[in-house]
Amino acid sequence: MGCRIEINRADIREGVKVDAEPAQISDGEILVEIERFALTTNNVTYAAAGEQLAYWKFFPTGSEQTGIVPVWGFARVTQSKCEGVVPGERLYGFWPLATHCVLKPGKISDRWLTDTSEHRQKLPPIYNDYNRVPPDGDAGADDLRSLLQPLLVTSWLLFDFLQDNDWFDAEQILIGSASSKTGLGLAKYLAEARPDAPKIVGLTSPGNKAFVEGLGACDSVVAYDRITAEIAAVPSVFVDMAGNAEVRSALHNHLGDQMKHSAAVGTSHWDKFAPTGDLPGAKPQFFFAPAQVVKRREEWGADVVQRKIADAWQRLARESGSWLTVEHSAGLDGALETWRDLADGRQRPDIGHVVVM
Repeated sequence: MGCRIEINRADIREGVKVDAEPAQISDGEILVEIERFALTTNNVTYAAAGEQLAYWKFFPTGSEQTGIVPVWGFARVTQSKCEGVVPGERLYGFWPLATHCVLKPGKISDRWLTDTSEHRQKLPPIYNDYNRVPPDGDAGADDLRSLLQPLLVTSWLLFDFLQDNDWFDAEQILIGSASSKTGLGLAKYLAEARPDAPKIVGLTSPGNKAFVEGLGACDSVVAYDRITAEIAAVPSVFVDMAGNAEVRSALHNHLGDQMKHSAAVGTSHWDKFAPTGDLPGAKPQFFFAPAQVVKRREEWGADVVQRKIADAWQRLARESGSWLTVEHSAGLDGALETWRDLADGRQRPDIGHVVVM
């Protein structure tokens, strides 16, 4: 008997474990058993933006009231009716918050395969690719990949987008929720680009200020309640990881026309997200990482993009031992408890949560 966690779309803090009948696979399909995956505020963003960005469509429940949150991690093939894929293989990629998943592999190579299931054809291709990995993985390395690769890839693509646009002629880049792993990743990549990159200003809660300062990537760190007092009114870019309407409004009103670009990336503060109406300065625009991947694939080629992304996230992952502690929880019961903590904002920035099935 398989299980999955279904999240209430109307209130993503609410979830329930649901038993599911064993999946029956058809010709061309494989059944995998999910082994381990990370849970981060990135997954909270998937749920908060599930309607707008179609994250609920990857693993549909058949109900408009509930959805399955996608997670990043590892799974093992248990059944196969697909030529070229055999039971025992391990895959890394985008899975449902569940015990099992059915894929229909296509574009199979030695290094990866693509899920060509009909309902995923119009969804972003970056989420449909699965890496074929050694059958006996290293648990520590697998934990870091599950936790950091999806987040740091977004960080690097943000960095690349800003650099590609000449920093929008800004003198400072303001990183909202700088204590988040995506936020600190962006700060690290910007710091690597000194002295060409603008000044890096991390925004965070007073309780996380010392943690962000200790990472050493930001030129300054400002608590949310000190925005008008400590942030200079100079040409700026705001990268919003949190989706906090009060912070976004305060920054735009403080900077006015000096806000040259405002990028909405995440909604870790999903409960504080609200329409703000017209704001001074550049209109906030959602940053969709897969679009930057498509652009760079057209310009550089897929292999170059993959290599640059891999080099970038692995470089920062190697440094993570100085600030990141991995905590494990067991099975979907543990996952549900961790999910509620994340959705309620009860998480420490120096902890990474991995679920072992």
